[in-house]
Amino acid sequence: MKHCLSTAEIEGRLQAAGVQPTLQRIAICKFVLCEADHPSADDVKEWAEHNLGKISQATVYNTLNTLVDAGILKEFRFNHSDKVIYDCNTHDHFHFVDENTGKIYDINPEDVQLNISIPKKFKIKDVKLIFKGEVK
Repeated sequence: MKHCLSTAEIEGRLQAAGVQPTLQRIAICKFVLCEADHPSADDVKEWAEHNLGKISQATVYNTLNTLVDAGILKEFRFNHSDKVIYDCNTHDHFHFVDENTGKIYDINPEDVQLNISIPKKFKIKDVKLIFKGEVK
C-alpha cells in the first residue's frame, strides 16, 4: 500500500516544482500520488468528476502535463494500449504488464540483469524496458 502524502506535503512538492497549488491540482495529485496505480487521463477524469464535480478534459490533461513537466509524474506509452499512463514513481524502473488483467507492475532495476553491448558511438540516456506475461 502506498504512503499517502498530506495536503501540506503535496502543496510543498508543487511549490518546490514552481507549480501553483490550486485545489484541483492538489486533489488530482492526491489521487495520482496516493490512490491510483498507473492511471490514464480517463481514469483521472473519471475520479475527478466523481470527487470534484464537473471538470473538463482539458483541465485534467493540462494538470497532468503540468505535473509531468514539474517532474512529479512520469508519463509512459505502452504498446499494449494507445493511452498515456501516468506513474508517480519517478525513479528509474522498468514495468511488467500482466497480459491477463492489463495491470502494470513496477520492477526495480536491481532485480534485472542486463548485458548491453552496443557500438561506442551511441550514448544511452534512457532505457525503457517492458516485460509482458502473466502473474502467477
